[in-house]
Amino acid sequence: MSASQAPAFSPQWLALRENADAAARSAALLDPLRAHVESARRGAGPLVVRDLGCGTGSLGRWLTGQLPGPQHWILHDRDPRLLSLAAASLAGLADRDGGPVTVETREGDLTRLRASDLAGTSLVTASALLDLLTLGEVDALAEACVGAGCPALLTLSVVGRVELDPADPLDADIAAAFDAHQRRESGGRLLLGPDAVTAAAEAFERRGARLLTRPTPWRLGADQGALAREWLRGWVGAACELRPDLAAEADAYLDRRLDASAAGELRVLVGHGDLLALPGTPGGGAR
Repeated sequence: MSASQAPAFSPQWLALRENADAAARSAALLDPLRAHVESARRGAGPLVVRDLGCGTGSLGRWLTGQLPGPQHWILHDRDPRLLSLAAASLAGLADRDGGPVTVETREGDLTRLRASDLAGTSLVTASALLDLLTLGEVDALAEACVGAGCPALLTLSVVGRVELDPADPLDADIAAAFDAHQRRESGGRLLLGPDAVTAAAEAFERRGARLLTRPTPWRLGADQGALAREWLRGWVGAACELRPDLAAEADAYLDRRLDASAAGELRVLVGHGDLLALPGTPGGGAR
């Protein structure tokens, strides 16, 4: 996932990060998104939203009440356990107009979606997904969305910015190793990691989409200590996986950071970015 490796796809990790995700997401992108979907739909039929890599449905829980109804969500994920949890949680929600949200699930490889698969889709969404994709997969996603004429709201992708207060001499080495780990080769796929938002923006803009991007960092203090400590474990662990030479120093470093967090003395900023791509014409984008 975008911030931690070990617990990335567990329901427990997704639940732990949900409040921080909700606080970080860009509300500024909602007005242009609403204006587009309302204009494009013109009152005909439900708003059809495809949530890619839906996890337990946290993005849907945040977004359904902020978009007009009626809404029908199509949840995509490889994990049937997560799909079941997401569908159950969204099915009980209401849209902005108070109507019930309907849900269906699609298990499988979301990187294989093409424009024809998105026919009738009003909006494609994803959270903490882009940095797990390759350049070719991001390019194919942009091609599918633009080809289908539907907007895409792609949220909470890592951007390679981490700040810890107070600072420690080992911060920069851990951060650099983690970023390199995010760009690793996995199963023959070269992941984009912190380059994902830039790559996605370029892919959509080449196809004439109008772009809006916003920084959406986590800001973790004492009130998010449990998340900060779990993130720290994953952050340091991923760095040492790529650079085992850091392990000797990293053990003591992690202990110091965990102790400071438990004492309420550590503040962490983890950089993410949100991207909204709207159907448009070349040159019509705004960053």
